[in-house]
Amino acid sequence: MAKQENAVGFVQDVRDETRKITWPTQRELGISTMMVVIMVVLASVFFLGADAILKWIVDRILFGI
Repeated sequence: MAKQENAVGFVQDVRDETRKITWPTQRELGISTMMVVIMVVLASVFFLGADAILKWIVDRILFGI
């Protein structure tokens, strides 16, 4: 990428680069969104379980309950 010495050249370069962008289709966007939602739910369940187990262990060690 060449160094631009003025704002007009910079704007032209930005415009050229934005023309190269390939946007996802609505189907691809929906699939990606569902994957993110599923991974967030799985991570939440995992950390909920890990927190409960660690709390149980710490309670046993500190309080002998």
